[in-house]
Amino acid sequence: MDDQQKNPSDRQGKLELIATQRVGTNGELYKVVDFLNKNLKDHGLMFGLIKKVDKMVISVYEVE
Repeated sequence: MDDQQKNPSDRQGKLELIATQRVGTNGELYKVVDFLNKNLKDHGLMFGLIKKVDKMVISVYEVE
């Protein structure tokens, strides 16, 4: 199978979870995560943010 026929997910980087941190709800935390993703993607890092009830969880991933 050549590169053009591979599953698109095979060409994407694999994510490895490095760390998570639970913090209080902050309506502007998504701006920080967006800033980090834009500026550190070339260094193999990606950040995620989810809201769980009254807390937010920020995750740091390494892109392989």
